[in-house]
Amino acid sequence: MQRRDMLKTAAASGLTLVGNAALAAEPRRKAVADVQTRDGARLFVRDWGAGEPVVFLHGWALASDMWAYQMAPMAADGLRCVAFDRRGHGRSSDPGRGYDFDTLAADLEAALAALDLKDVTLVGHSLASGEMVRYLTNYGNRRISRLVFLAPAATPGLAKSADNPNGIEPEFFENVRRNQLMQDFPKWIDDNAPPFFTPDTSPGILDWTRRMMIQTSMQAVIECNRAMTEANFREELRRIDVPCLVIHGTKDASAPVEMTGAPTAALIPGAELALYQGAPHGLYYTHRARLVADLTRFIRG
Repeated sequence: MQRRDMLKTAAASGLTLVGNAALAAEPRRKAVADVQTRDGARLFVRDWGAGEPVVFLHGWALASDMWAYQMAPMAADGLRCVAFDRRGHGRSSDPGRGYDFDTLAADLEAALAALDLKDVTLVGHSLASGEMVRYLTNYGNRRISRLVFLAPAATPGLAKSADNPNGIEPEFFENVRRNQLMQDFPKWIDDNAPPFFTPDTSPGILDWTRRMMIQTSMQAVIECNRAMTEANFREELRRIDVPCLVIHGTKDASAPVEMTGAPTAALIPGAELALYQGAPHGLYYTHRARLVADLTRFIRG
């Protein structure tokens, strides 16, 4: 055998042995690229890193891409970071149904079961606050160790009602859906982008966010907005029995903290409220370094 061939063979054998040893050392786990829900929808899944599992649930009309600046450093720091695109969003299928909180909670259960995840920290932004609460109501905490509400918008409830006399009239939300979202959704995004971030946010991030949003099914945009603005989670919040952290910006124009984050924390027994001074609804990007530090601290105790 030629010396060059011998070196190639040795190198190839060495790489194979190293690769097999690394695979053997890594804990066995299910490798899942997509999850099938109980009604046949397909959910696109990201699964980065190894260690204690953290499942990220994205905000209204966004996608799992939004968590890039949390998932990458936290996965590198020894946590297993999982996220999926909600039905009708991102790279998941568009089934034309199932945008109520019971079905969205069932989708979350399908993802957790498919990956066989336990002792999970759920991190939910905006609309996803409702998914997390309904998940605990319907499925309990056997898979869940703790919750992080990031700029919650669905909890405790936005609409005016008997137990929320200072809420917003339901007709206001319906008018926004009918006369803004359904008439020119890209214009609505452009008009609302500046307060969603901070003045120094780059045009590239604004464009990245816009592209995520316009990729969302219009039916999902409308029906998820309807679910978010009509829900009332007050009684369900009082029954949560896992540690909770609520993080909210003081300049959140999309979900003002006094209507959402503060009362959410007040209703959950023992919840911690962390206020980010000057932070907007898009604090997952604008305050990304602080957020990663706070999430890691909360998860690791």
